[in-house]
Formats: sequence, structure tokens, C-alpha cells
Amino acid sequence: MKIHIKTYGCQMNERDSEALSGMLTQAGHIMVESEESADVLLFNTCSVREQAERKAKGKIGYMKKLKAKNPELVIGALGCMAQRLGDKLLDELPHLDFVLGTGQLHTLVPLIESIKADRRQVAAITESPEVLNSMGSHFRSKSDLTDFKAQIAITRGCNRFCSYCIVPYVRGREISREMNDVLDEARALVADGAKEIMLLGQNVAAYGWGGNINPPPSGISPFAELLEELDRIPGLLRIRFTSPYPTYFNDKLISTIASSRAVCHNIHLPLQSGSDRVLSAMNRQYTANQYRAVVAALKQAMPDVTFSTDVIVGFPGESDEDFRQTRELMNEVGYDNSFIFKYSPRPGAKSAEGEDSVPQEVKEERNAILLADLKRRVSEVLQTQVGSIQEVLVEGTSPRNPERWSGRTGTNRVIHFLPTLGVQPGSLRQVKITRAGSVSLFGELLPE
Repeated sequence: MKIHIKTYGCQMNERDSEALSGMLTQAGHIMVESEESADVLLFNTCSVREQAERKAKGKIGYMKKLKAKNPELVIGALGCMAQRLGDKLLDELPHLDFVLGTGQLHTLVPLIESIKADRRQVAAITESPEVLNSMGSHFRSKSDLTDFKAQIAITRGCNRFCSYCIVPYVRGREISREMNDVLDEARALVADGAKEIMLLGQNVAAYGWGGNINPPPSGISPFAELLEELDRIPGLLRIRFTSPYPTYFNDKLISTIASSRAVCHNIHLPLQSGSDRVLSAMNRQYTANQYRAVVAALKQAMPDVTFSTDVIVGFPGESDEDFRQTRELMNEVGYDNSFIFKYSPRPGAKSAEGEDSVPQEVKEERNAILLADLKRRVSEVLQTQVGSIQEVLVEGTSPRNPERWSGRTGTNRVIHFLPTLGVQPGSLRQVKITRAGSVSLFGELLPE
């Protein structure tokens, strides 16, 4: 069968879709880009924000016209929205053939084949730990210039229960893969041409702790041990990871990152708020000063480290002073990138039980202030890089200018340059920075 997948949401969803594509092609099915040419349409959905759900529902609803033209078409909703709504989604969208939750994704291949043979609506949303270890497949296109990048999911689910978040309810409880399984997958990817691997998990730094949300602040870190083993794989040039919870950064993990050959010096460290009062209401189990201490330890171990973060503005009860503290901490850390979200209540999350008390216009204003701060900070920092020599992993043609190529540093900064004869995507090259733009750098590729 010809199958098309549309993905919404986070990198975990993107990885799930890639794994499902791998499983489907291994079973003899064909992945297609066009909805019109497909026998099966799959929508891998997100529930973290209302807009993502609305987009997915709207798209699936529009497919009713396509099914009217082709009654044999099979349409399935997968992932977080499917997990959250279950049978209700089948009632709301009666042309939908099946709903497959996050804990049952590994059953997709036989489910599709059974529905094609025996047309009936199905909702499968029970949790199963098998989903993590059963989805190590990959779908890699040799025509893709960025095929040297790969992703591996090492944990699934979350035990943190932040009050604004529904991930624990739609992704299940936190589980980790066996280290040997992860290493085998990484070695196979490198053998197939991967040069950079991104490790994924709702709380990737909690790898190996068995769901413990309060690991002892000692010299033990299962995640660090995994990084050490991955670092030993010949041919693996870059290791990245997202998204870690701040309290798991103990001395062992920090020293491992600092001494690693391949682990990048760019940390996505979610903040959410710089106010202790708001952090407590969010059930973020650290204070602003504890967060500062983690940042300080990382900067001391790696003076070149860069940070990105997640922040929510307008959380219920956030005062002008709470926002001031958030803004102050963000400027103090000096993030290279910030994903800033205006709070919106999500059904099922604890914070949705109370009043959404901050007016929308205040959320908009605070969001704009933080974005302006980010733009100014990044511009200032990039100017300091002019004249330096940076190592980049070459990615290929720049999306905005086909005459230039681009690459990314270990600190996750994008550098544009004119290609020279022999330069290849997936290679490490030195670039001398000649000027700075507003969000990226420009330079000259140095001879090898």
C-alpha cells in the first residue's frame, strides 16, 4: 500500500513518524509525498497546545472530501491527540478509520492491514512499554543532503507532572531503553552514514533512573554513562540531546559533556519562569537560584557553552514582578534561542482547573518584550564572533541563498559560506567568520 504521513508537534513526534515509516517500508509498503496518491493517510498529532490540535482536526476533517472520492481510503489519527481523545475522535470525525495512541504505535503495521481487510473503526490507546523498544526503525532518504543527521529516542513519557503540561497523560510514565539497544541503533546509523545523532526524550537526562524524579546529587548519572559510550563510536562526529530537566545536571553529567569528543556544547535548558513563586505553581521542582547554579557550573566547565530554553509568559497569577524576574534571569543567562509561549490552559492539566487570570494583551506585551530582548542579545553576541575561526558540520545549500552553503557549530550557531571544490555535507570544516547577521554568521571556508 501507498502511505502518507503528516506530522504535527515536537521532535519526538517527528522521530515517531520516521520510525513508523521505517516499519511500514520494511513490511513492504511505500511512503508517498502526495495525499491524493495514497491508499492510507496517517496524521501523527500533538496535544501540547490547542492550536496543534485544531490544525490536526481541521486537516483530518478536510480529508472527508478525499474519502468521498475514494471510499477505500484508510485514514488514521496517531499520537498525543489520539491518545487524549480516543473514541471521542471517532465520533467527532466519523470518516476516520482508526485512532492509535502513543502507547500502541508499534502495532500500526498489522492494524492497517487488518482494517484494510475488514473495514471497521478501531481505537487502541492502552499504554505498553513495548512501544519504546519496538520503534528503533529508521527511514532515511539517500537523496536528502541532511541524511547525515539522525535521531534516537532513548526515553519515553514523563513523571514530572508540571501543572501546565499534559505530556504525562498522553505520553505515559517515564521509561528508558536498555543502553545496548541504544548503542546498537547508533552504530547501525553511523554505518549507514549518520554523522550527527540527536538523543530524544521528554526528560532525556533522566535516562536510566527508573522514573525517579529526585535522583541523588552524586557522581552517578546513567545518561552520562550513555554519552560516554556513544562518544566512543568511530565516525560519530556530533551528539546532541533534548530536552533535559535542570535538576539532573550533577557534576558527573557536566564533566562528561565537557570532556567529550563529540557531545555538543549547546544545552537546551528549559526555564519556564524566573520567579520562584511561579515555578512552585508550575510544579517545577527547582528555584531560580538552583537553575542559576546549574548554568554557572556548565559555563565554568565549558566557557564556550550556549543555551536555549523554553519560557511561558502569562501563567495564572504571574505579576509584573514575576515577569521582571523572568526577564532578568533570561538576560543574565544570555540564551542564544528561546521558545517563548503565551500561556493557554490545556484540558486535563492541573493549571487548567483555575482561572486564566492574565489578560491576553498582557501576555502579548510580555511575549514581545522577551522576543525583543532575545533579538538584541543574539545580535550583540554574534558580533563578538567576527574574526574567530569556527568548526562547522557542513549541512549543504543554504535554504535562503542557493549560492551559499551553511553549517552548524557545536554551539548550534549557523554559519553561511561560499562552497569550494570538494566540500561535502556531513564533513567537519573550519570557517573564518567575516561578518555577523541578525541570527547567523557569515564566513570563509578555510582550506583543509
